[in-house]
Amino acid sequence: MSNKPTEELAPVDSYLDRAEGSVAEIADDGLFLDRTVFYARGGGQPGDIGTITWGEGSVEVVDTVRRSGRPFHVVAEGSVLPEPGTAVEGVIDWDRRYLTMRTHTALHALTGVIYRDYGAKVTGGNMTPGEARMDFELDEISVEFGQMMERKLNEELVKGYPTEIVTMAREVALQDPDLIRTKVNLIPEFVTEIRVVDIKGLDRQADGGTHVKSTLEVGQIEVVKTESKGKANKRMRIRIV
Repeated sequence: MSNKPTEELAPVDSYLDRAEGSVAEIADDGLFLDRTVFYARGGGQPGDIGTITWGEGSVEVVDTVRRSGRPFHVVAEGSVLPEPGTAVEGVIDWDRRYLTMRTHTALHALTGVIYRDYGAKVTGGNMTPGEARMDFELDEISVEFGQMMERKLNEELVKGYPTEIVTMAREVALQDPDLIRTKVNLIPEFVTEIRVVDIKGLDRQADGGTHVKSTLEVGQIEVVKTESKGKANKRMRIRIV
């Protein structure tokens, strides 16, 4: 097995929907590429789906996960795979990716508003395209609180906060109070550079996922449910309208 790292394009440019590369290695259920536009599932964000094509061949990618530290493209059962070294083009399901990006940025904006107004830290979260949940260190939560947060969040999103991706040395990131509150210290110690998603003026988090360039692209959100998951652990579910 080759341990050569894959060039991952999604964290660099979330708006790329296709890229050329070559097959690095194949397995029974999928393949590694030397260069990929597919985002590998992680941090609560689902992996991309799409197609990989070459010459006269094509396979459907039904998920992208991380194996041996590299993106692995899981293909439909029974697919005929190209040989290692074959030049290919990967094309993601862009509509699904873009909806996921909007959802992810909405979650970060929600985190920023709740921390700003209530000082509550995040304890967990997960998302699918268009829908997501986030857990917070809150003592109480109610339907009325959810309605208020829906109004507050939509008021902030239309202000068009720009999103910037920056990379910081680990020792610098550990001195940033915004990143400490989002538990940057939980990132494994072998990670020496931290990727930070900065919604300028609203939220700042260590994060490896894909995001839209402005909160204006998110659109309107709806808080669909509030739940208590135990003492000081309250859950809010949102969806993109």
